[in-house]
Amino acid sequence: MSIRHLSLSAALLLGTLTACGSDDRTTDPVRTGPGVSAASISLGVLTDMTGPFKGSSVFRIRGYELYLEQLNKRGGVCGRRVELKQKDHAYDVQKALDGYFELEPQVLGFIDVLGQPMTAAIEPDLMQTRALTVPGSWAADLLGNPHMMIVGTTYDLDIINGLDHYKRKSVLNAGDTIGHIHLRGSFGDNALEGSRFAAGNWGMKIVEQAVTETTANFTEQISALKAANAKVLVLSLTPPQTAAAVGIAAQLGWTAPILVNAVGYDPAIMQSPVAPVFAKQVLIPSPVAPWNGNAEGMNELRDGYQARWPGEPGTLNTVHGYTVAMAFVSVLEKACGKKDLTRDGVLRAFHDTNGLSTKGLTGQLKFSLVGRPSSTQSYMTRPDAAVPGTLKVVEDLYESELVKLKGTRAR
Repeated sequence: MSIRHLSLSAALLLGTLTACGSDDRTTDPVRTGPGVSAASISLGVLTDMTGPFKGSSVFRIRGYELYLEQLNKRGGVCGRRVELKQKDHAYDVQKALDGYFELEPQVLGFIDVLGQPMTAAIEPDLMQTRALTVPGSWAADLLGNPHMMIVGTTYDLDIINGLDHYKRKSVLNAGDTIGHIHLRGSFGDNALEGSRFAAGNWGMKIVEQAVTETTANFTEQISALKAANAKVLVLSLTPPQTAAAVGIAAQLGWTAPILVNAVGYDPAIMQSPVAPVFAKQVLIPSPVAPWNGNAEGMNELRDGYQARWPGEPGTLNTVHGYTVAMAFVSVLEKACGKKDLTRDGVLRAFHDTNGLSTKGLTGQLKFSLVGRPSSTQSYMTRPDAAVPGTLKVVEDLYESELVKLKGTRAR
């Protein structure tokens, strides 16, 4: 008998002996990959905890932690606790790369990678390691990567849904002009696609102003859009830039409605001198429910959060983190059901996930169609310093007919 046949016979005998054991994991073992032990499943968080996005990161991580605490009290996934391993990149690409290569062998996947430059830097390696990853972004250009989980609507769809809100309120009509100031890059460019698509389909004009992350004075851009008689001003900027642009509009006496992507808003704005202008003129379409929303899942989230951090309100980022954890765990549970907690097993479960309910925290999620957003519905919210989380719902989950048309054309 050859060595190969002897090895095969030994393997078969070992398998037979193993099958006779009484332990469920022995009789029906779960295949495991990096970050998975007999007791735990580790997920990576590669984010900005000391740099310009520290505030949003802290609250998003609290959302993860809260959902995982609740999950682990219920027994975790496949009898294993789900835990986080965190690295701070301070919004520096090299630190992000260093943190990624340290974390990658220790985790099953990444529940958070914040920053478009950081995501772009590690994306080639992710294609090799096949680790399911949630980017801290809703940019549509990430949808083509089968390893990326984007929970909720993309930037362009939020803008279309927001503009449709104004159209239904007769603020926008055929022949009107939409003004859009956007950051160059995946975020701003993707948001601008939404304005362009709406203008093109509704017989409207669009006037565009592109800026960079270093732009601080928006007098020139706001003046140009006001002179063009834009009926709605769309801002796809960083939170400080959003506050600056809204402040300039107020100084120039321009009272046009303003549409702002959710990532361009920071609750701290409502403690600044421009807070009254935000409350009066700004509408924020959001992929996730605001903190004071009435969705079924919000009551459960708020109750758990107040028990964990008494007297402290959460934010939109908290809801986002909680929702991402819910979606990621749902995929892990599906992989567990297939007895396959390898990275490939998790990816198969991810691509097989449809009709996932987040109890109203987002629209129903579907991850099976690579290149298509997981949800197409947005919440319409307005800043209000008097409500917890500083955003109030003015319209529950809504999908424009134009969003449906865009999806049809994309296919």
